[in-house]
Amino acid sequence: MSIYLSGGGEAPLLEFVADAARSSARRDAAVPRIALIYTGREYRKTRPDEIVDALTAAGECEPVVCEYDATHDAVLADLVDIDAVYVSGGDAREYLRVLHPIIGEIRRRVAEGTPYFGTSAGALIAADKALVAGHSIGGVPVSPPTISSNDSELEIAEGIGLVDITIDVHAAQWGTVSRLIAATEAGLVNGGVAIDENTALVVTDGGLTVVGSGSIWQVIPGEHGVNVATAAAS
Repeated sequence: MSIYLSGGGEAPLLEFVADAARSSARRDAAVPRIALIYTGREYRKTRPDEIVDALTAAGECEPVVCEYDATHDAVLADLVDIDAVYVSGGDAREYLRVLHPIIGEIRRRVAEGTPYFGTSAGALIAADKALVAGHSIGGVPVSPPTISSNDSELEIAEGIGLVDITIDVHAAQWGTVSRLIAATEAGLVNGGVAIDENTALVVTDGGLTVVGSGSIWQVIPGEHGVNVATAAAS
């Protein structure tokens, strides 16, 4: 199992692509095929071809762009002969909607060894409980309003369920650490990790590691509130 959860920005992709290559050996393929899950073209700044360039720059691979919109959801056929899954950023709720038909298959594949890389929204939705929108709890702001345009109240949804901790992203850059702290203190989630940009939390059978140039912020429920600790790449 290899799960890469990136806080956004310049995602560290080298080891993910290497893991994809190891995964492709199971079907005797010379070059790994990576499903690039993308939606939200109408408002996104990053385009699929830019992500393709970043993946191929990290190592030899064949990115397969799976772009979805309001009339096009994912289907199981999209994962045929796929050796790894990359889920891009955007609206987390939209990703959960379009991926709903194949969430069970993604979960099964990852449990069996298919690497998963989620950046920004792709990292948020990997959790059991996903913080998909909002910057207030009970009408009280808990983080900058700019992190979730047009939404105020915190919205939590059932995620893919690849990890049992809640994830937040763009931690230091967008000020989302306070959102995770407030959600934990309110009992809405049982703690979690907020990840800086240009940084990824890597979850494997061997444990957790941090890669990249930033830090992760661990939020843990405590007897008198919550405890917060940071960890950077070693």
